[in-house]
Amino acid sequence: MAVIKKDMQDVEQNKYVAALSYIWILCLYGLLFKKDSPFVQFHAKQGIALFIVEIIAPIFGPLAFIPILLALVLAFKGIKASLEGKYWVVPWLGDWIRKQKI
Repeated sequence: MAVIKKDMQDVEQNKYVAALSYIWILCLYGLLFKKDSPFVQFHAKQGIALFIVEIIAPIFGPLAFIPILLALVLAFKGIKASLEGKYWVVPWLGDWIRKQKI
């Protein structure tokens, strides 16, 4: 996992927007309107991945609750980390997300 340089001013000014990134479609706000904030972009990209998991999960039929519940737990951890000013990588998805050109 790569080390991410923290700009404390960016983190302090944008931690609430970063937290919103984990709440369903609100991830698009940070992704589209906070392009100058690496902290928000980091969390928004993870938030959009969890949002996609929640949308795709119903394909699994009766087992849909498992990925949805997992996505919700990971979203709560992401909200907590962003409010604490931390870069927290979502397990299974985080490293893959960072490699994508989103």
